[in-house]
Amino acid sequence: MKIIIAGAGAVGTHLAKLLSREKQDIILIDDNEEKLSALGSNFDLMTVCASPSSISGLKEVGASEADLFIAVTPDESRNMTACMIASNLGAKKTVARIDNYEYLLPKNKEFFQKLGVDSLIYPEMLAAKEIVSSMRMSWIRQWWEFCGGALILIGTKMRESAEILNISLQQLGSGNNPYHIVAIKRGNETIIPRGSDVIKLHDIVYFTTTRKYIPYIRKIAGKEDYADVRNVMIMGGGRIAVRTAQYVPDYMQVKIVEQDVNRCNRLTELLDDKVMIINGDGRDLDLLTEEGLKNTEAFVALTGNSETNILACLAAKRMGVSKTVAEVENIDYIGMAESLDIGTVINKKMIAAGHIYQMMLDADVSNVKSLTFANADVAEFTVKADSKITRHHVKDLGLPKGTTIGGLIRDGVGIVVTGDTLIHAGDHVVVFCLSMMIKKIEKFFN
Repeated sequence: MKIIIAGAGAVGTHLAKLLSREKQDIILIDDNEEKLSALGSNFDLMTVCASPSSISGLKEVGASEADLFIAVTPDESRNMTACMIASNLGAKKTVARIDNYEYLLPKNKEFFQKLGVDSLIYPEMLAAKEIVSSMRMSWIRQWWEFCGGALILIGTKMRESAEILNISLQQLGSGNNPYHIVAIKRGNETIIPRGSDVIKLHDIVYFTTTRKYIPYIRKIAGKEDYADVRNVMIMGGGRIAVRTAQYVPDYMQVKIVEQDVNRCNRLTELLDDKVMIINGDGRDLDLLTEEGLKNTEAFVALTGNSETNILACLAAKRMGVSKTVAEVENIDYIGMAESLDIGTVINKKMIAAGHIYQMMLDADVSNVKSLTFANADVAEFTVKADSKITRHHVKDLGLPKGTTIGGLIRDGVGIVVTGDTLIHAGDHVVVFCLSMMIKKIEKFFN
């Protein structure tokens, strides 16, 4: 598959590295040679110094033969222009990174497709939605809904109070449990578990279940004493913070602490009166205490500096805040954030990459998501008639090692899958696998 990525910024380089491991034909273009020189020699991809919005530049890199053209420069209008030119030259599918929510409205989809932009991606909005999902319940690290919430993924850390420690999954599953354990993150290792695996203290365990059984998961995870989130303090007033404040449920009270006075004035224009804007340094613990940090259930650090966000969350934890969320854009720091027990980590590069990755797949996939802490992906496939996945019970499918089926949605109803489940055409099936294995799973759904 020939993939051209326009823009060697944070999202573009992360995507290029990710896809180069897949043995795809990757060309990364940017008009800044310095950004490209750091990449070319270390990864199996080609770099070209050219303007992403230049017709001659796109002709030079062979946009006419591209199966997928991805424009992820920081400039929205440049991305749109690059996609239009690439599409006009003959690129089969185009994706543009944007920062205007209006473009994503369903009524505008056909308009952009006619212009040659097949898909739009807004990483900051996706990150904000993930933050709000993780804050709905203070005891979870990650929350993801499939088919409007018919099936739910919950990631939570095992403490001493968990009821399911040191018991094999085989024993846990003997009573037809209303959940499925799909992944375990232990230290630096990610496990797609088998029956003989055991849950240990400090593991991050990923469950799939239906909404009805969330209180049951909370009980067995030993998290019943965690306070519900009512008050939220956000450090940093950037675009992710604005979207987060707009998406939080009405029952949550939000305060944003922003150092730049001009940005504070802009925030008061962008957000309604129920969001309190505080001009000050979010690293100033006296200020945060004065503003009620000790009575806050969730603290979200969204400055442009990963180290600041990690340290601020650490300080908030020490002051008794039960739920902390840090934006960590430096991927090397994600492991450190976990070892310091930060809570939820948001990385918009990984979120964006998961959404773009699904466009490479031939099967009918509506969701691809990277689990931020774990080296694993989750994908939601729609089952085609006569596909391989429908021919045998799950236990006899011969799924590759490192993959598991977490559940399915049939006629709008979430079902936890067992070895004896038979999958039907039209089912939405949620598959978990170690990173970059989705391509191996895809053949079961074609």
